[in-house]
Amino acid sequence: MFSFAMPELILILVIALVVFGPGKLPELGKALGKGMQEFRRATGEVVEEKAINIEAKAIEEKNRLDKLPAAESERRAAGVNSQEQR
Repeated sequence: MFSFAMPELILILVIALVVFGPGKLPELGKALGKGMQEFRRATGEVVEEKAINIEAKAIEEKNRLDKLPAAESERRAAGVNSQEQR
């Protein structure tokens, strides 16, 4: 995405120091760190939830496909050809 070299980072730090002052800078850094931590946690939860949903759908599909041969056998036992139904 973005790539910052050392001169760009120093420039951003100097601008932040001038704008917010030396007293507010530690508080700002702490708040920024907490915000990034919360963002990572939230995105991790979303990824985990999507993985669970995908796995559940795969299990449902497998169960549905497992039932198909049984239904086909029942139709054949009843004398109905699967090609006649199409």
